[in-house]
Amino acid sequence: MEASFTRRGFLRVAAGAAAVATGVGCNSGSDKPKSSPSAAKAGAKGERTLRIAQWAHFVPAYDTWFDNEYTKRWGEEHGVDVVVDHMQAEQLGGRAAAEVSAQRGHDLFFFDIQSAAFEDDVIDHREVVEEVEAKVGKMQPFVERSLFNPRTKKWFGFSDTWSPAPVHYRSDLWDPVGIRPDSWDAILAGASKVKVAGHPIGLGISSSHDASQTLQALLHAYGAALQDEEGNVTLNRPETVEAVKAMSAIYGAGMTEDVLAWDSSSNNRYLAEGRGSLIVNAVSALRAIEAQDPGLAAKVQLLPTPEGPAGRHGVYVVGTYVIWKFARNQEAAKQFLVDLALDYQQAFERSRFYNLPSFPGAIRNLSDLLAAEPKYSLLAGAAGWSTNLGYPGHSNAAVDEVFGEFIVPEMFAQAARGEATPEEAVRAATDRVTPIFEKWRERGKI
Repeated sequence: MEASFTRRGFLRVAAGAAAVATGVGCNSGSDKPKSSPSAAKAGAKGERTLRIAQWAHFVPAYDTWFDNEYTKRWGEEHGVDVVVDHMQAEQLGGRAAAEVSAQRGHDLFFFDIQSAAFEDDVIDHREVVEEVEAKVGKMQPFVERSLFNPRTKKWFGFSDTWSPAPVHYRSDLWDPVGIRPDSWDAILAGASKVKVAGHPIGLGISSSHDASQTLQALLHAYGAALQDEEGNVTLNRPETVEAVKAMSAIYGAGMTEDVLAWDSSSNNRYLAEGRGSLIVNAVSALRAIEAQDPGLAAKVQLLPTPEGPAGRHGVYVVGTYVIWKFARNQEAAKQFLVDLALDYQQAFERSRFYNLPSFPGAIRNLSDLLAAEPKYSLLAGAAGWSTNLGYPGHSNAAVDEVFGEFIVPEMFAQAARGEATPEEAVRAATDRVTPIFEKWRERGKI
């Protein structure tokens, strides 16, 4: 079923459903947990199976741990059979829409991109959030903006993890030209030099999740955004035009036309094959190279997401679980989320540092853990240069739909290909974005 849905199809189904439709535990370590009141309800009403839809993690070791160790142990402790079904990230939206349409499926459903379009189809996750915060403290503010709708006052999801997108660059290619590519200006300054050396820059300008995230970060670096804090469309502004000009210049100086048709993993392959000199991606890219080609991995260094005139505001994954209103085992699903988030060290380690905790207090020695691999030590401060999709406002169904329709990368691609001036491309994108926001505002979601 999921293979037959595209993300655009998922958004259409989700939008239709919304139009019709006008809710301590297991320790990740070895100590025996103490059951909380909600744990006693895990098998309520005779339901003894917890079904989880999970993405195929970009670091396979995490799935091995999650499937074969964590969920098995948790299930035994709570008297629940845990069934985990994995799917590729691109399949999640379509499968979710199919389950909503059928009103049956998994109890827990994971999204790598925010799930705001499904707000009417999920429980309010407030009690789960509050239970975790009572034990380990507040979640990251930008994670909260990814899960909470200030208009409806509903928590439409729960997050155990988020992932930043640092710059991955070949120091053996950039050091000789005397440039440290930690800003968009620096990347432009070195673009032609590394391309002439036979190693172009690898930044997607295509209809893919990865390109959408990177280009949203570029917008924010120039002080541009889809919306303001109140959810008003702000795309058609001079700052957006400057961001589009910057990417067009980088494309012309240091990239090849291949980036206009890339999928979400193309940049990873580009770097791993030894062709690319720089990408922006989660650390799974470097982890894969370490396993495949240690010699190349030694040449790859990490930097924070590129800086622009308005700072660094990288956008990447905020992992979001939802519990459907039609889920058969809601109580076990709630307890599973609480237990997963409370002690996050093993999840962090088994993900090879990909999964940063949405609740910082869930890992009290994060800097010490990172110190074991100094190349990754910058992740300790990653929250300072990362943000949510929809920044500076909250994520919402309109932002999600704009993301899924790839309007932002298509805006950049039009200018890069020379099909429109940056000003024309921005106006055209604004004409597409505005009615999407108006639609969701009329439905009371913004």
